[in-house]
Amino acid sequence: MINDQYYRRRYIISGITVGVVLIYVIRLFFLQVIDQSTKDQADNNALVRQTIYPSRGLMYDRNGELLVFNQPIYEVTMIMREMKEGWDTVAFCHCLKISREEFNTRIEEIKDRRKNRGYSRWTPQVFMSQLKKEDIASLQEELFLFPGVQIQKRTLRDYTYNAAAHVLGSVGEVNQSDLDNDPYYTRGDYSGRDGLEKTYEQQLRGKKGVEVLMRDVRGRIQGSYQGGELDRTAVAGTDLYTTLDIHLQMLAEELLSGKIGSAVAIEPKTGEILALASNPAWNPKVLVGKERSKNYTTLLKDPTKPLMNRATQATYSPGSTFKTIQSLVCLEQGAITPNTLYPCSGPGSTPIKCTHHHGSPVALDRAIEQSCNPYFWCAFRDLLQKDGYGKDNADFRHRYELWRDAVMEFGLGQKFTDTDLNEQSSGSIPSTKYFDRWYGKTGWKAITIRSLSIGQGEILVTPLQLANQAATIANGGYFISPHLNKHDSMRIHRHNLHIKSKHFDAVKEGMHRVMIYGTGRHYAVDTLHMAGKTGTVQNSHGRDHAIFIGFAPVEDPQIAVAVVVENAGFGATWACPIASMMIEQYLTGEVKRKDLRKRIGESVLNAGVKKW
Repeated sequence: MINDQYYRRRYIISGITVGVVLIYVIRLFFLQVIDQSTKDQADNNALVRQTIYPSRGLMYDRNGELLVFNQPIYEVTMIMREMKEGWDTVAFCHCLKISREEFNTRIEEIKDRRKNRGYSRWTPQVFMSQLKKEDIASLQEELFLFPGVQIQKRTLRDYTYNAAAHVLGSVGEVNQSDLDNDPYYTRGDYSGRDGLEKTYEQQLRGKKGVEVLMRDVRGRIQGSYQGGELDRTAVAGTDLYTTLDIHLQMLAEELLSGKIGSAVAIEPKTGEILALASNPAWNPKVLVGKERSKNYTTLLKDPTKPLMNRATQATYSPGSTFKTIQSLVCLEQGAITPNTLYPCSGPGSTPIKCTHHHGSPVALDRAIEQSCNPYFWCAFRDLLQKDGYGKDNADFRHRYELWRDAVMEFGLGQKFTDTDLNEQSSGSIPSTKYFDRWYGKTGWKAITIRSLSIGQGEILVTPLQLANQAATIANGGYFISPHLNKHDSMRIHRHNLHIKSKHFDAVKEGMHRVMIYGTGRHYAVDTLHMAGKTGTVQNSHGRDHAIFIGFAPVEDPQIAVAVVVENAGFGATWACPIASMMIEQYLTGEVKRKDLRKRIGESVLNAGVKKW
């Protein structure tokens, strides 16, 4: 029995031994085959994965002139586990010309997992970025003294011209939202923050590469791992050819100097934006490099709001420039014909007075030429009251909605959604619901909203919308959404208006007369047939705003322009000459009126306005 007992114990001990061996085998299999964490940890000890950053795509103007390019910069990274005891912090700070306090602050930020969610002691962490060659020269010479420190080559944006900052945009360090929403980015990466840099970020940024390096037990780099089989080449970003004419853009910015305002030029047949100027502005170089954050804060605090792209974001009443649209809608909806006559008593007219005496009665062409307020009030009134008011104001309100729909076909009261312009305001063409809230359904009539007839009151538009309005009239009834990418197939984005072409001919004739006999005649170019409309817009916060829209040549329009100068007074005095010189520059290659260019460009209308 004793022997049998020991005999049975032998099987139990053998079973336990086999079980322990199986547990070890299974565990080893799990660690080496299934669970990669141990392998990754070993690899991290032996390998260095160095990111190769691609060159960002370049930007050109429509004629192939280089606008935005890259210059080399450097960043200093650290692998925390390799910064062992005895690491000479004082010498390191001396090489980078920083204080010990700044060093400590940066280290704390790196280790703060709330700010740096990707923190690991085993991987390179960005310590300082956007450094020039001279900034890292001393460190490069003594890099062997600082184990765990690497110098990574990157690129930084640079600019050929001091112009188009709002359009081109800027590049800055990614934020937490970028890291959360796009796995492409890691802490310390850069991306487009605004303008074209933001719109075409994925096209411009390219694809990162990686170089896997092997190191010995002391952490020294020994060369490529496995002959570079795991390396991946970086792919440069795609270049962007814009629709801008950089010389027209610079002229617009020059003429707006010392003023608050904007200028937009469009090629009517294609919707390509030739110039998109907003002032105040800044040299695009000030938002590059280590000073970006400080300079951005300065721009943000400037009371003249230079960061605001007034060309696409500021809204104004269109004033008399709206009379061109009013004419077209009234013609199409049968309220008037080109020969319809309305009386005008000059400044004595009621309920809307005219600004000057020009004879009476007037037909459409002369009403546009002389910007006759009573004419457009009468046309607007007859349009809205064409079918009477009806029960509970229903017929009148229906006519108003038809009028509003026709006005919005010009691109007013809404953003251009099929375009590459991100920073836009929609403006406003008030609806019946808007007036119902103020007056009740039966409480408003044509007389209540008479200011709309001359582009005042609740109507708000952006300079971009004004330029598109001019392009639509130039085209005789269609527009292609304004855009900035020269190689985009935007021609399919054609918007056709429900207004007959013959009505556009009548309005074009009136606008042509403005530049021959009317308020624009002093700044017409003798060799060009120009069409235009000035506007002087009431402003409750100071002097009136000066506005102008126009295009040329009348017979085959190549350029449409809108200019707004805030607090400048008459549109004919300031906005018209700026637009006229832009048209002259684009169509003839130069501005021959040197004295006019000097006078307008050097005039300061708004104190405190400067270009950063």
